[in-house]
Amino acid sequence: MEIYQATMEDLKGVSTLFNLYREFYQQPSDFEGAAAYIEKRLKNKDSIIFVAKDRDNYVGFTQLYPTFSSISMKKAWILNDLYIAASARKQGVGEMLLNKAKDFAIETGAVSISLSTAPDNHSAQRLYEKNGYKKDSLFYHYELALS
Repeated sequence: MEIYQATMEDLKGVSTLFNLYREFYQQPSDFEGAAAYIEKRLKNKDSIIFVAKDRDNYVGFTQLYPTFSSISMKKAWILNDLYIAASARKQGVGEMLLNKAKDFAIETGAVSISLSTAPDNHSAQRLYEKNGYKKDSLFYHYELALS
């Protein structure tokens, strides 16, 4: 298993996983849209994507977006996406991707990594908690939809 930062050479493999990730969250399949989105992220370098590859098979990815913590006055990362192909689940791929993200965050001087997941995604919650992530009980999360 190889975990590394994705480049344009990984566009098709990452886009396929990203499309499956969106389908997991009840979005319609849209490979062309997924590929355009991932291509833009890679070209603009406005996110960091780590990919898990088993030989020639793309089996997982995580995508991080930069942000800042006003309270600590330091950089932070939002782990926005984490997806493991069904054929590679329960093999430690998610944990390897989380560790890669954590190492990267430490290397970049970040104060934290934050994430959110669906309330019914119990397997993801177990993975996050096993790896030291704590459920926020101090703040509520709000979102304003603009569409």
